[in-house]
Amino acid sequence: MIGFIKKHKGIILYLVFGVLTTLVNIVAYWLFAHPLALDTLISNILAWLISVLFAFFTNKLIVFESRGNGIKRFLWEILTFFGARALTGVLDTAIMVVFVDLLHINDIVVKIASNIIVIILNYIVSKFVIFAKKKRGSDDD
Repeated sequence: MIGFIKKHKGIILYLVFGVLTTLVNIVAYWLFAHPLALDTLISNILAWLISVLFAFFTNKLIVFESRGNGIKRFLWEILTFFGARALTGVLDTAIMVVFVDLLHINDIVVKIASNIIVIILNYIVSKFVIFAKKKRGSDDD
C-alpha cells in the first residue's frame, strides 16, 4: 500500500486538492448565488477566481512541488496557470449558463458535473505544461 501511495503521490495529491478546490468553488458559488442572490454568471466568475487562487498555490507548492526560484519561472507558472484555468473557466461558465439558465437543470448538480470535466482537463495541462519538470541544467531564472 505504501509503495502504491509513493508511486502515485502526484495523482493522489492532485485528487485531494482537486476535491478541495472543487469544494471551494461550489461553496463560493453557492454563497454568491444563494445568500447574496447574485446571478449565475457573476457567482460563477467570483467562485472561479477564488478557487483558481487556491488551486495555484496548492498545485505549485504541494502537488507538483514546483520550487523554481526565478521570477521568469514564477511568471510562466502563474500566467499559464491562470490562462489554462481561464479556458476551463469559460467552459465551466458556458456549461452553467446553458444547463442552468437555459435548460433549468439544478445548478448544484450541474456545477458538480462541470467540475469533474474541468478537474480532468486542468490536471493534464498542469502536469504536462505548467508545472512540467524542467530538464537538468536548464535555466530557471
